[in-house]
Amino acid sequence: MSNSWFRFKKFRIEQGGSAMKVGTDGVLLGAWCRIGPEQRRLLDVGTGTGLIALMAAQRLEACGAPDGFRVDALEVDGRSARQAEENVAAGPWPGAVRVIPRSLQDFAREYDGEGYDHIVSNPPYFVDSLRCPDPARSAARHADTLPYPDLAVCVGCLLAPGGIFSVILPPDGMERLTDLAAGEGLYPLRRTAVVPAPGLPVMRVLTEFGTEMAMPCEDTLAVSTADRSGFSEEYRRLTRDFYLKF
Repeated sequence: MSNSWFRFKKFRIEQGGSAMKVGTDGVLLGAWCRIGPEQRRLLDVGTGTGLIALMAAQRLEACGAPDGFRVDALEVDGRSARQAEENVAAGPWPGAVRVIPRSLQDFAREYDGEGYDHIVSNPPYFVDSLRCPDPARSAARHADTLPYPDLAVCVGCLLAPGGIFSVILPPDGMERLTDLAAGEGLYPLRRTAVVPAPGLPVMRVLTEFGTEMAMPCEDTLAVSTADRSGFSEEYRRLTRDFYLKF
């Protein structure tokens, strides 16, 4: 059984009430996505426990966003949204992070504010696969509630001019989303293939999309060392601002 909490260097994540627990995908995306002081408005789609939203707030504060910043965190599952609200309230940035218990589709349909400088998402990605007995966890893992076409269209509507969209998916899912994103005028700027250890097949792909069509910068990140005895130095370097053990 997973722990009911997970301690990071600057905040604690309670996860007993959330459909999705703290995992490598979320930590990777929160640490990898490009954060800069020019980003005043950031949207986390499918925040779950609030992990990526809190990681983004930590990084925005550290880079000194001059006019302050706002992180909006969308979560359609009621239990997870309440858990995220509790984590945000107990963290260091309760005034800068707002949990919104809505689906991305409904939020985008009704949104009339400024566009977001950065949208991040660790979305559901299973398609036509075996269902989990827990309906909330199944919804969090399967793309039924947030199909790739909806994700691409909504991001295209909500992103500010010059904004970026960062996402993590399995390779096949990223291929589909990349094709759909092109239809919304969004193109890969940066791509990192994530492997469990050197020489093993790619398990996830991190991609940053923007409105410029260019040759993306590409690299590979191994989570573990070649002998699987521990985390790789590159993974430690990427996540050391967050993990206590690094």
